[in-house]
Amino acid sequence: MSGNQNMKLPIIISATIHVGVIVALALNIDFSSKPEMLAAPNTQPEALKAVAIEQNKVDDYVKQVKQERADTARKERERQAELDRKAEDARKAREQEQQRIQKLAEERKQQEVEAQKAAAATEAARIKQQQEQEKAAKAEAARKQKEQERQAAEDAAKKAEAKRQAEEAAAKKAEAERKAREEAERKARAEAERKRQAEEARRRQEQEMQDALAAEQSQLSAARSQQLMSEVNKYKAMITSTIQRNLVVDDSMRGKSCKVQVRLASDGFVTNVSILGGDPQVCRATQNAINKAGRLPVSPEPDVYQQMKEINLEVRPEFN
Repeated sequence: MSGNQNMKLPIIISATIHVGVIVALALNIDFSSKPEMLAAPNTQPEALKAVAIEQNKVDDYVKQVKQERADTARKERERQAELDRKAEDARKAREQEQQRIQKLAEERKQQEVEAQKAAAATEAARIKQQQEQEKAAKAEAARKQKEQERQAAEDAAKKAEAKRQAEEAAAKKAEAERKAREEAERKARAEAERKRQAEEARRRQEQEMQDALAAEQSQLSAARSQQLMSEVNKYKAMITSTIQRNLVVDDSMRGKSCKVQVRLASDGFVTNVSILGGDPQVCRATQNAINKAGRLPVSPEPDVYQQMKEINLEVRPEFN
């Protein structure tokens, strides 16, 4: 019995060591370091007790290892499931990306087609615009040509009108000059006629004055008072005759007269002429005739001079 018991103890120790190695392997225990030598039991009951305690620990370790392995397997399954899910998501993502790339390629092709169409349309529009521009340029050139022709026609018409107006102006000027010459000739003829008539009137007046002087000479024997008045009248007549000789008349003076007052010096020099009334034209002609004469006939006799030094006259132009 003692021999069997002695044999069981090493067997139990060996089995415990093998279980411990297995558990260590399961727990990834490092056996590189040398284990310490187990002390030989001093007594057999303590060894059995120790083996029982180790067996419980081994059982606990085995359970723990199993649990850990189960957890590791579960985690591995979960990890694998996650990897599968991610792989599926990646596959779906790849498929979606491929679909997107294909769609982009199709859209790019469509865009290229549309771009080609747009380019063709642009080229067609450019050609059409170029044709329209050429057409517009031709139309503009035609319009400018017509405008130049119209302007040339207007210029020609203006030149013709200016020439016509110049000819009309020249004709009017020639007509005016002709009328002016005719008027000048008429006035010259009228002036010549007036001078002729004035000369005839002067001669008649001189004849009349001579006749009057002769008549006055025949009346020298009359009374002094009558002689004085006759002298005054005589010199009045002589003054009137002198004025008439120097009077420039025309037909517009017929039937018109002018009253003047003449102041004379003792030698007959006219010191003043005052217009008393009458036709303005006749009055101007009368004043001019008196100023032209400068001196008028006056009697050397003082008493006669006193009667006529300030004399009023009525001048009526005479016409033959």
